[in-house]
Order: sequence, then structure tokens, then C-alpha cells
Amino acid sequence: MAVPGSLRRQPASRGLVSHCTHHHIVVFLLTFFSYSLLHASRKTFSNVKVSISSQWTPSFQNSTAPELRPYELWNSSHLFPNAEEATLFLGTLDTIFLFSYAVGLFVSGTVGDRLNLRWVLSFGMCSSALVVFSFGTLTEWLHFYNKWFYCCLWAVNGLLQSTGWPCVVAVMGNWFGKAGRGFVFGLWSACASVGNILGAFLASCVLKYGYEYAFLVTASVQFAGGVIVFFGLLTSPKEVGLPELGADEDEVSVEEDANRPLMGNDDVDDDDRNYSIQATDNNNQPKAIGFFQACCLPGVVLYSLAYACLKLVNYSFFFWLPFYLNNNFGWKEAEADQLSIWYDVGGIIGGTIQGLISDVLQKRAPVLAVSLLCAVGSLFGYSRSPNSKPINAVIMAITGFFIGGPSNMISSAISADLGRQDLVKGSSEALATVTGIVDGTGSIGAAVGQYLVSLIQENLDWMWVFYFFILMTSSTILFISPLIVREIRLLLHEQRLRMLAE
Repeated sequence: MAVPGSLRRQPASRGLVSHCTHHHIVVFLLTFFSYSLLHASRKTFSNVKVSISSQWTPSFQNSTAPELRPYELWNSSHLFPNAEEATLFLGTLDTIFLFSYAVGLFVSGTVGDRLNLRWVLSFGMCSSALVVFSFGTLTEWLHFYNKWFYCCLWAVNGLLQSTGWPCVVAVMGNWFGKAGRGFVFGLWSACASVGNILGAFLASCVLKYGYEYAFLVTASVQFAGGVIVFFGLLTSPKEVGLPELGADEDEVSVEEDANRPLMGNDDVDDDDRNYSIQATDNNNQPKAIGFFQACCLPGVVLYSLAYACLKLVNYSFFFWLPFYLNNNFGWKEAEADQLSIWYDVGGIIGGTIQGLISDVLQKRAPVLAVSLLCAVGSLFGYSRSPNSKPINAVIMAITGFFIGGPSNMISSAISADLGRQDLVKGSSEALATVTGIVDGTGSIGAAVGQYLVSLIQENLDWMWVFYFFILMTSSTILFISPLIVREIRLLLHEQRLRMLAE
């Protein structure tokens, strides 16, 4: 008995290797490092929170200040009477950034589908670099300290940085098809973790000269990266005369059925598959779908809600891990910055391995479910980590593997799957919009979470913060449970058909 085409396992790398050119490599690297630089500038803020808190509470940090220096001069940067209020304000800044980032993602996704992705990405990188420089460096050089000014700058920074992720995912989706997407996007989505590592490294290197130099270095590198992206990035294969991804996949759809979107509904009749949200365009130029049309695509809402819970946990580690290590264990800020890198290392490995496994299974949700169940156990274990840097680093990397990996998969490979499913077949202009919806909803959850983390830590303790993380991780599994059940049933059904075919 012949095995049905939909059940034939194709090598994940077959389509990737056969169509890969030097243009693909350049696009991979440029989009990778452009978003890494955006994340590096964000990471700088989380890595210097202790230094900023000390600068904003001089009397609290130095009780003998009036004896050593004139009181008025020493307290010129006095914003808060104690470290607790300074910490709460830092959490508020994180919340402001993420809320504005979330709003910006919903807008940037639709803008990216209607304008040149290269222009939008380059503008976001360069303008964000200027805002970061003003926030952390210029205000310190001018000795200008104002809470409202900090809030406004960080809100603008969130809006500008939101241009990054929808644009880079859309560009990658234009260049890399379904074949091997889980592995390619799993490896590529390490850009956020690499950016975290880069930001932590740069901050720890220059922190001894003052936190303002950490902002100066990362902002300068990010601005230079934006200029390179403007002159070097190719947003789609057609810019260099290569066939577009959709047309190329249509030609081999019969032979390589593995290229069919994972998000496609296998239960839909052939007549229904001919339906497309896109109106037929006489010039064969697909138009961008509407925001609400994108929300109605299968899986978008469920994955968006799940990502809201998961990104809350992932970004809490991103924003608060160095501060937690310094506050809970008393480790020096530079040492805490360097140690926090292991969380991102775990996320890089997790995203790549889990993406490869999902390619082999041709299903994403079951892989996410297993990883998130393990994440609950790793969070419980990390909350009880002893005061030992090697042990803490190992458990931290394991936690990053099971939390950062699924987070990377949802925000990249799964977002690309959702933006290229059957209902929008032939429309690359759905990619940025769908990515903006998923990541924007995730950022709303992360924004609320950062303020809750600061409140829980201030009124209870860090152990309750980890209980909160466990609850959010469990909620992630709950939201995607319909998709998990459906894909597991499909796997079992395919397995039964193979056994009958043998």
C-alpha cells in the first residue's frame, strides 16, 4: 500500500539546502544581528538597575554624604528617599516600555506589510539608538534627572523598538520556506539571546566608568547597525531576480508535501482550500490583509494569549535576573550580569533543538507542551537554588532551555507558520501583521507582569515571584491545549496509517 503524500516525511533540510544562496546567508546574518542589537540596548537597562538605583537615592546609599560633600551637590540627583521606591519606579519603567512596545507592535506589523521593510527596520534602529543615548547618557552628562522625562523617553523607545521584530520575521519568512523552518527559525531566533549576552558583556565591561557609558556603547553600535541594514538588507528574493517563495513552493507542493503550512486545517475540503482572504489582484501583487482579518486566522488568538503568559515569564528573567542575583545572593552587579548570560545560552540551545524536533514531527504544539511542563519543574528548582554560582548557572541554563526555547519558537517559527497558512496563501504581506499581533499581545502580558513582579517582590518575597511564574507557565499550556490535543490526534492518526501501509 502506498503511503499518502501528506504522511511522507521529507528531510527538513532538503528544501533549505537546495534553494540556499549567499543572499539567504546575508539576510540571515543581517536580520539576526539587527535584532540582537535592539535587544542589547534593552538588556543594558536591566543590567545597570543597581547603579541607577544608587544614583537616584544618594542619601540612602551614603548616610555620611553631608559630611563628605556639600549636601546640595550630592543630592542633585535625588529622586527617591529609599531603594524600595527606586526599585518600584524601575519596574514602572519596564511596564511603560512594554506597554508602548506592545501598542507599537500592533501598528508596526501593519505598517511593515505596507511599506518597505528595510526602511521601517532601519528607522527604528537608528531612532531608538538616539533615544537610548538620551535616556542613559545625555541626562547623566547634563545632570538632568526627572521622572516624567524618563517615562516619556522610555515610552518612545518602546514604540521605536517595536519596528524590529515584525520586520525581521517578515523578511525571514520571505526568504525561508516551510522546509526546515523550525530549525532555521529556532537557530535564528537566538538573536534575542545573543543580544542579551552582548548587552550584558558590553555593560559589564564599561560599568566601572559609570552606567552612562554602558548606554553610550550599545546605542552607538545599534545606530551603526541601522545604517548597515539600510544599505545592505534585501527584503525579498524578487529584489535580486530570484523566484518568490510562494511560487517556488507551489511548483514542488506535490513532491514535497512537507512544505505545507503546519497551521493548515487538514479537515477542510479542497473546495474550501480555494478560499483566500486576499482579493485577486490583476497585477499579481498581493495586498496586505487587515488587522481583524489576521486576528481571525486559525491559531492566532490562542497562540497570542499563550505567548502573553510565556513572555511575561521570559521577560521577567530578562529584566530582573541580574537584580535578583544581586538582591537575593549579594553578588556584585558585574558578576550578576555575566552569570545571567547562562539563561540566554539555555534559550539558544532550547529554541534550536525544539525547532528541529518540531520539523521532524511536522507539529509544533506537542513539542511546546513537553517543554513547558519541564519548565514548571525547572522554575521550582531554580527558586530553591543554593548560594553557589556554578549550581545557579546550571539550573539557570536548564530553565532558559525550557522557557526561552518555546518563547523563541512561538515568536518566530510559529508566527511565520500562522502568517503563511492556507487562508493567506500567496500573501507574504500577512507575515508582519500576524507577527505583530502575536508579539504585541505577548508584550502586553509582559508589561503587566513586570509591575506585578516588583509589587510581589516588595510586599512578599522572591519565592512568591517564582510561584507566580509557575502559574503563568501553566496558563500557557492551558491556552494552547486545544491545539495540543488536535496535533497529537493527527500524529496518532498518521502513525496508524503508516502501520496499515506497511
